[in-house]
Amino acid sequence: MTGGENKIMRRRLANAYLSAVISISLVLLLVGVASMLLVNAKSVSDYFKEHMQISVLLKQEVEDDEALAFQAELDSLEFIHSTRFVSREEGTEEMKEMLGEDFLSVFETSPVPSSLELTLEAQYVEADSLDKVKARLLESPLVDEVDYQQSLVESLNENIGKISLLLGVFIVLLLFISFVLINNTVRLNVFARRFTIHTMKMVGATRSFIRSPFMVQAVFQGLFAAFLAILLLLLALFFVRRSFAQLFSIFQLKLLLLVIGIVIVSGVVICVVSTYFVVNKLVSLKRGELYY
Repeated sequence: MTGGENKIMRRRLANAYLSAVISISLVLLLVGVASMLLVNAKSVSDYFKEHMQISVLLKQEVEDDEALAFQAELDSLEFIHSTRFVSREEGTEEMKEMLGEDFLSVFETSPVPSSLELTLEAQYVEADSLDKVKARLLESPLVDEVDYQQSLVESLNENIGKISLLLGVFIVLLLFISFVLINNTVRLNVFARRFTIHTMKMVGATRSFIRSPFMVQAVFQGLFAAFLAILLLLLALFFVRRSFAQLFSIFQLKLLLLVIGIVIVSGVVICVVSTYFVVNKLVSLKRGELYY
């Protein structure tokens, strides 16, 4: 083989290696995004649960100072996440926005009582826990009615469970698809060197000896692809933080290390396993089969 042919071959191998790394990086990016959603599924669930409001309507005769004292009492309870006092005036303004300016014309006095808007800690947003919370609130002589959307709670808990399951199935399928795609990419990369493998076999090299350089290359290929995927993932998170700050606050950044670990392990394992099987297959080929 002439020097020019060697240069062309090296260029082709370099292009094949680069395209393989880029392809693997894009697949690992999808794995990283899906993993990020899965490991933060509980945070997303807690976010929605802790933003579900419970309206506590107070009796008409309750004065603002009594309502504020009751609010302070509720703030000390372990199941309360946050409270907001809504005075008669605020409640009346909200009703005007909903029903129109003249809705009070049919009443001699404002029918809107003062109220409290509560949110609960996430672990208490369950059907049985909400019943106990409601009973606890109704024990107060100041409370007239406690209202929340029971159907919303049931739908929220049911859908969050389904979403977590679907994410888990999606990641498993994505890892399988990743293995197939990366296996094909690695096969093309290694297949380009099939004659070198055959030459090594002809001079008496063992399978493990032939595999060694390819396995080392596979490790570095997986690490390099994982590094690029992580870089892209961090850029995506930076974009989310700048454009959707409230959404970004849901994610627990301490779990990002776990996601990075998943991406690195996935990249290295898939590349190494794919290379192992591909090299073994090529070593088993006869010379005549190398051309097909």
